[in-house]
Amino acid sequence: MILLGYIAAILIGLSLGLIGGGGSILTVPVLVYLFHIAPLPATSYSLFIVGLTSLVGAYSNLKEHQVSISTALWFGAASVITVLITRRFLIPAIPDTLFFAGSFAITKSFAIMVLFAILMLFASISMIRPDKAAVPQARNNYEKKHHIQLIIYGLLIGLVTGVLGAGGGFLLIPALVLLVKLPMKKAIGTSLFIIAINSLIGFLGDAGHYPIHWPLLLSISILAIVAVLAGNVLKRKIDGSRLKKGFGWFVLIMGIYIITRELFM
Repeated sequence: MILLGYIAAILIGLSLGLIGGGGSILTVPVLVYLFHIAPLPATSYSLFIVGLTSLVGAYSNLKEHQVSISTALWFGAASVITVLITRRFLIPAIPDTLFFAGSFAITKSFAIMVLFAILMLFASISMIRPDKAAVPQARNNYEKKHHIQLIIYGLLIGLVTGVLGAGGGFLLIPALVLLVKLPMKKAIGTSLFIIAINSLIGFLGDAGHYPIHWPLLLSISILAIVAVLAGNVLKRKIDGSRLKKGFGWFVLIMGIYIITRELFM
């Protein structure tokens, strides 16, 4: 199972490098089911792995001028604060047992895994559907009209990242393409930059809440980083749209598996 976990870490990094998202949605299930880490600490581990890996991917895109810094700052202003508040105050305040459904206890860990599976279902649909091409739009119009939408969307991304430890790339990329009118490659680079900031700030917000097994965390992170660098090279030779769709079907199957496992096993 541990070997499968390390292989999955490579796949997570490859996904981030090749299609700018999707891989982070698998990080928590991999940590829970293959490395046997409890769901709540797993969300914290995920923030570190996803944050560090996305930062490396964002740096590669930054060198190629495929990151919109101004857009990242508008998103980040809202999302970073939301992530920090969520990890530092909201998550610790939620009771371990939320309520009882008959004799079945709905725990915080159970709720997180089910919510994560639902998020995976939405993410898979986003990846399976054909990409919509960005429509060119003047930068001045964007500056005037879309700051409020960016802030509201940033709050949503921050909440998703903070509660579930997932980067939210499947939410970010469509927003950057449709709201900000960024080209797809620039949307991917900007998404990685935002995910990196949100995730690492979220991990810092967890300081002192959970014990960290640093050798395991760093070994997974290193494998994912090597894979994201390989993904950045391979994306010039591989049809990203087909890969994204195939990965989407895999995420869909995994989401259904998690819901089935949590409800019936």
